[in-house]
Amino acid sequence: MHAQIILFDGFDPLDVVAPYEVLTAGGTASGGAVTVELVSAEGPREVVSGTGGLALRATGALAPDRPSLIVIPGASGRVGDPADAPGDGAGTPGSTGADESIPVLLGRTLNTRLPALLKEAMDHPEVVVAGVCGGSLVLAMAGLLAGRRATTHHMGLDTLDATGVHAVRARVVDDGDLVTGAGVTSGLDLALYLLEREVGPRIAHAVEELFAHERRGTVWRAEGPEPAPF
Repeated sequence: MHAQIILFDGFDPLDVVAPYEVLTAGGTASGGAVTVELVSAEGPREVVSGTGGLALRATGALAPDRPSLIVIPGASGRVGDPADAPGDGAGTPGSTGADESIPVLLGRTLNTRLPALLKEAMDHPEVVVAGVCGGSLVLAMAGLLAGRRATTHHMGLDTLDATGVHAVRARVVDDGDLVTGAGVTSGLDLALYLLEREVGPRIAHAVEELFAHERRGTVWRAEGPEPAPF
């Protein structure tokens, strides 16, 4: 399994680093069955996060036609009104404001090549797309999740639902070729679950032990009987 983790201006570092470390460790534990790279819609470049000017380097361009796992993070910034998100200026690659809101940072991705690349990826039968925290909102605002089941940070669930997504209050939601995680630290649980699903539970367990982190919550899937109301 090859994993492409997307960087965009204003990304949340933990949304990126947690899955990166888990999946990289999974590659070691599996003898190279998992490979990981950081990518951007624009290709190789330094990408500035929304946290204290921290930057990571994308070493390649997002390849939506490559059979792979594609992980899209959320943003880190000031909590603002989600209604402010779409169309709040195009911005330029490599620049983020010091006090920009998370909805603005997420909405700014709509003015890049990222939505078109993500659509191409989601249309590919051998690509699994995963969203961490606000990454689900990037996909939803791009019109790519209507009718799908997904989760995001608890503060964004109403916004997710308003885009036509069936928002689920769960730590991790598996909707087939779309797997999403809730709040920021859920990137750990999301990546461990993906290791279990794609590579096997023994590999996922070995990484879980290495990181001294036990996955939280039940992964929601559209299986089994519908629960009766309590």
